[in-house]
Amino acid sequence: MTGLYLEEFAPGQQWTSPGRTITETDVVNFAGLSGDYNPIHTDAEFCRGTPYGRRVVYGVLGMSVLTGLLDRIGVFIGTAVAMVKLTDWRFLAPVFIGDTVTFRMTVKTVRQTTDGSPGPVAVTCALLNQDGRTVQQGVMVVLVRSDRSSAASDRPPSTTCATPSAEAGAGLIGAR
Repeated sequence: MTGLYLEEFAPGQQWTSPGRTITETDVVNFAGLSGDYNPIHTDAEFCRGTPYGRRVVYGVLGMSVLTGLLDRIGVFIGTAVAMVKLTDWRFLAPVFIGDTVTFRMTVKTVRQTTDGSPGPVAVTCALLNQDGRTVQQGVMVVLVRSDRSSAASDRPPSTTCATPSAEAGAGLIGAR
């Protein structure tokens, strides 16, 4: 499966990922990986006395899950060079253990290149809980390979995972 090339992106295109449930194991593993054992995330008894009354999932764990859901959409597989910027990131509501989240991505801007070099694609990202409430949002800028680059000759025929057309692929909602 190959993602979209720079020339295939257009402002307004939108994709939504499948859901993923945040588990106790996710939180425990993230605590061990990060070394962050703040009781708001790890101590159920402590959390009973907090405004939420239960443990809150790490905000950056939500961001990490978002990048995994982005991969499941497939639009950047094999064509992304790097994520180069995150801006205006906001944590709007808590995520709790047991919540099922989805990721919605809308293309904001695309800067085409004339020499075949990779170009930036800015996308508005939203992480939504099972109730459709946006819990995190911001803008991500990804440097994407051009179809005009010499590396694009390695592109497999007709294996693009999602295209701007409505009949195209998994997760494509369509342009706004």
